[in-house]
Amino acid sequence: MAITKILIANRGEIACRVMRTAKKMGIKTVAVYSDADARAPHVLMADEAVHIGPSPAAQSYLIADKIIAACKQTGADAVHPGYGFLSERESFRKALDAEGIIFVGPPANAIAAMGDKIESKKLALEAGVNVVPGFVGVIEDTEHAVKISNEIGYPVMMKASAGGGGKGMRLAYSEQDVREGFEATKREGLSSFGDDRVFIEKFIESPRHIEIQVLGDQHGSIVYLNERECSIQRRHQKVVEEAPSPFVSPEMRKKMGEQCVALARAVGYFSAGTVELIVSGEDKTGDGFYFLEMNTRLQVEHPVTEEITGVDLVEQMIRVANGEALSFTQDEVKLNGWSIENRVYAEDPYRGFLPSTGRLIRYNPPETGKDETGALIRVDDGVEEGGEVSMFYDPMIAKLITWAPTRLEAIDKQIAALDRFEIEGPGHNIDFVSALMQHERFRSGNITTGFIAEEYPEGFHGAPASPELLGKLAAVGAFAAMAQADRARRIDGQLGKKLKAPTGWQVKIGSGETASVHDVVINGDDVTVDGKSLDMSLEYTPGDRLIEAEFDGAELSVRIAPVRAGFVLTAHGASHKLRILPAHAASYANHMIEKIPPDLSRFLICPMPGLLVALHVKEGDKVEAGQPLAVIEAMKMENILRAGKSGVVKSVSAAQGESLPVDAIILEME
Repeated sequence: MAITKILIANRGEIACRVMRTAKKMGIKTVAVYSDADARAPHVLMADEAVHIGPSPAAQSYLIADKIIAACKQTGADAVHPGYGFLSERESFRKALDAEGIIFVGPPANAIAAMGDKIESKKLALEAGVNVVPGFVGVIEDTEHAVKISNEIGYPVMMKASAGGGGKGMRLAYSEQDVREGFEATKREGLSSFGDDRVFIEKFIESPRHIEIQVLGDQHGSIVYLNERECSIQRRHQKVVEEAPSPFVSPEMRKKMGEQCVALARAVGYFSAGTVELIVSGEDKTGDGFYFLEMNTRLQVEHPVTEEITGVDLVEQMIRVANGEALSFTQDEVKLNGWSIENRVYAEDPYRGFLPSTGRLIRYNPPETGKDETGALIRVDDGVEEGGEVSMFYDPMIAKLITWAPTRLEAIDKQIAALDRFEIEGPGHNIDFVSALMQHERFRSGNITTGFIAEEYPEGFHGAPASPELLGKLAAVGAFAAMAQADRARRIDGQLGKKLKAPTGWQVKIGSGETASVHDVVINGDDVTVDGKSLDMSLEYTPGDRLIEAEFDGAELSVRIAPVRAGFVLTAHGASHKLRILPAHAASYANHMIEKIPPDLSRFLICPMPGLLVALHVKEGDKVEAGQPLAVIEAMKMENILRAGKSGVVKSVSAAQGESLPVDAIILEME
C-alpha cells in the first residue's frame, strides 16, 4: 500500500523540509503543534494540523500516544519523525507498527541495537568495523602494560579506571613512556579515587569527526553516500558541516563506506542512517578511523550530502518506507563539487554563546538559487519574520547551505550569503560563523574537533578586519553620510539654500587605541581613501538596511544602521562603529570630551531573559570572587551567575521565582 498522507512528528526547520519533499511527491501532509507553535510556519505549510498539547516538549512532541491519536484523527498512514524528539525511540516504532502505521525510518531492532553504546561497539567489532583499540580488563603489572601498548600501537592513553576531570591520565608515545608512567598512573588513581585499576586505549591524535551517510531499502540493498566532516564543534555541538571532507582520500572513503555498510547490514538496516567516526588527523595511512556511534535517523546536516550527490534523502526515506527498491547502485553514487552548511543559532557569541530568545523583528535570509557561475545558496528554515524563537526548543533559526565546484568557492559563497542575512531581535551567531569561514586554518582544511577551543580561547570578539576592508567600509560610510547630508539639504531650510553636501569626510572606525582614522573624498564617481583611488559603485537611499557595493568588480554586502554621528556597518563577521564628520569640522573633534561608560562591575546583571530560580545571598552578606550568587533558567538550561569580585551585598532588587528581562539588575555590591 502506497503512502498517501504523512504526519510529521516534529516542528521547525525539519518539519518544513520533510513537507517540501512530500508535496513534491504528491503526498498530503499533517503537522502537529504545541501551544508555542500554534502559528509556526510548519503548521501553515501542512494540509492539516493537530494541536497536541502545552509548550514543553515533554508534554507534546515527546508523547507517542498523542502522535498516534493525531494519525487516527487525520487518517495519516505514515509518520516521519525528523530528528530529535521520538526519532530514535524503539518503543515509538513498535507502537506505530502495532497500529499499522508506517514509520519512515529503520526497523525497531536496528534502533535498539544502535541506541546502546556498549552493544553497538560489540556489533561494530563483529561486523569488521574499526573501533578504538584498547584493553578493558585487569592489567597485572608494567610488563603486561607494555605488551598491551605494543599490540595497540602508539601513542596510547593510560587512564585510571575511576578517573575523571583530567586526573589519572598519562599519554605514552613509546615503550619507555609506558614503563615510566604506568605505576604513576596507578598511584594517582589510588590517591585521587581510591582505585588503582588502569585501562589502556589508543590515543587519537588531531581528532576529526567524520561520518558516513548510509541508505538501504527493505530488499537488502545498502549504499553509502560519501562522507561529511563535522569537526567544527562547540561543546560537542556541530556548528559547520561539509561534504566531502578535505581530509578523506578516495581509498579511505571506500574503506570507511564499506565498513559502515557492513555494520548496517549486520543489524538489518534500511532507510537513511549515519555512522559517526572519529578519525586521526595524524594518521596518513587512511586506516586511522574508528566507530563512535550510529544515528538511526536523518541528520541535521543531511543537505550537504544531498547537494554533492543529487539525492533527495527525504524522498528516498519515503520510497523505502513504501517498500520500493533503491533506484541506483553504489557505482552510480556521484560526488560532485563541494557543499558547506552553517547552522544559524539564536545564541550570542559576544556573550559567551548564551542562548537568546525573543521575537524575530526582522528575518530576511539571502536570496536562494544558483548564480551565474552555477554556485548555489540554499536556506532550510522553519521561522518567519514576526515569529518567536521560543525558550522551549532548540535555538536553531536556519541552516545556510552553499554548493560550488570547489571547497574555497563554497566557503566564499557562505561569507557573501552571511553578509546578506538580516536578523534582528534575538542575538545570533552569524558574525561567528562568518569568522570561521574566513579563518585561514579552516580554509586550509587542517581542522580538528578542538578548533574552536584552540582558536578562540578567550571567547569571540568579532572577526578581525583587514586594512583593505576597513578602507572599503570607510568609503561606504562616507557615501552614506553624503547621501544623508544631501537629503537634509533638500528638506526646506535645513541647510540654507546654497549649501552642497560636503565631498571630503573624516571617518573614524572603532574607538580607543584600536581605532583607525581615514580621509575620504568623494567627487562624482571618483573616490579616494587616504589618498588612494578606489573603484566603487553602490546605491544607497537613507533608510536602506543593506548596501550591495562593488569594489573592482567584487561584490561586498554591508548591513547599515544609523547611530549618533555616524553608522554601524556590519560585514564579514564583525560590526564596526563609524564616526563620520565633514573634513572641515573633523579637526574640532579633538576638543570633544569622550564619554566614559558607567562602571557596572558593582551590579549583578541578568545575562538573558529567564526565570530566577535561586538567589543564594541577601543584603549584608559577604561574598568571594567566583561564589555562586543566583541561578537563571532559560532554554531548559540552568545558568549559574557568580561574583566577579569579592565584596558585600548592598541591596537586592529581584526576588526568587521572578521572570527577568535581559540586563535586569539582580543585586548591587558595595
